Amino acid sequence: MNITLDTSSIPLPAASALKNEKAARDFEAMLLTPVLDSLQKTFAGDSEDAKTPGASDYRLMATEALAQSIAARGGIGIGQLILRHLQPPKVSGGG
Repeated sequence: MNITLDTSSIPLPAASALKNEKAARDFEAMLLTPVLDSLQKTFAGDSEDAKTPGASDYRLMATEALAQSIAARGGIGIGQLILRHLQPPKVSGGG
């Protein structure tokens, strides 16, 4: 299932913010995937199921789905750090 957001009716700054949020979530998921995959390999042991053809592909797909799900729900904070960095600087008046 492919879900897309229709941003044509959203003002430009809001559409840009949505793009940034999605990019930050996707990036966090990309960072979490190898970490979770390594953890899964460590705790899975050496079972006969792991030797089944295609098992590693399914394991990686499940790990990617888990990483995307974690990132979509706030993740471990990497996405928020990225979003904070992408915000325009706040300029205070006075001097």
